[in-house]
Amino acid sequence: MSESAWDAALVAETERLRIRRLAASDAAFILALLNDPDFLRHIGDRDVRTIGDAEAYIENGPVASYRAHGVGLYLVVERATGAPAGICGVLRRPTLEDPDLGFAFLPAFRGRGYALEAAGAVMRHAAAERGIDRLVAIVSPGNDASTRLLAKLGFRFEGMVRLAEDAKELELYGADLTGSAGR
Repeated sequence: MSESAWDAALVAETERLRIRRLAASDAAFILALLNDPDFLRHIGDRDVRTIGDAEAYIENGPVASYRAHGVGLYLVVERATGAPAGICGVLRRPTLEDPDLGFAFLPAFRGRGYALEAAGAVMRHAAAERGIDRLVAIVSPGNDASTRLLAKLGFRFEGMVRLAEDAKELELYGADLTGSAGR
């Protein structure tokens, strides 16, 4: 990606990370992430099995969300190596009243504080650039790592929710961004 194209897609930077919009060129990474056993267990199977599936997922998911809502899932890149580490962003789900913070990282990048760093930057961007004053997050019961991360970000448990009538129950957390978004 050229430097000017990178800048146009850039959402946020931290000391260790760059957060930018996803593009079709990220399909190999998305294929790996969406088929990671922890992603499948905690988030779900998105039926992405080929590079073509991953390109369609990017176009019909994050890119469509950028166009429709101005936000979506973003690629998180390790600045030191340029390696894609995970995704983090804001989703608009028709069954949730408020925008939803989402994140997932490849195993090699977990336990390094990257999810906390990326989520904090995304929350600050959502508040300052998109005028979002409240976010929610949904978590599969038993996903203790995500629950701990959300607590560090200022989210509080609000109850259980289903995204569809026949869907499993998920834990719902909420955070006010009008104060210290992303700490």
